[in-house]
Amino acid sequence: MMRCKTLTTTAILIMMLTTGGCSLLERLVYRPDINQGNYLTLADVKKIYIGMTKQQVAYALSTAMMKDPFGSNTWYYIFRREPSHASLMQQTLILTFNNSDILTHIENTPALIAPSAR
Repeated sequence: MMRCKTLTTTAILIMMLTTGGCSLLERLVYRPDINQGNYLTLADVKKIYIGMTKQQVAYALSTAMMKDPFGSNTWYYIFRREPSHASLMQQTLILTFNNSDILTHIENTPALIAPSAR
C-alpha cells in the first residue's frame, strides 16, 4: 500500500514538472519582435487631410499595404506588431476616395496618439 502511494506521488510530481516546465522556460527562449505592414507615426497621419488626391497621399505615406480588391477607392494601411513576449498590437488606417480620386474619409483605429501621452 505504501509503495502504491509513493509511485502515485512520484508520477504526479513528474507530470507536474514536465507539463509546467515549458511555461516556465518560455520567457528564457529568445523570440524576435515581428513587425508587418506599413509603419506610420502620428506625424505621418497628420500629413494627410480630406481633399487630397491619391497621388498626394501616396507621396506622403507611400503605397498602401492593401487596396480594395473590388475597386481602388479604399486604401488600407495596416501595421501589426508582435513583441517577443507581449500581446499583439494592430494599427489600421483606412482611406476612402471618391470617383474623382479625392480623399473623402479617414478612419484611424486605434487612433495614434503622441508618444508623450501614452
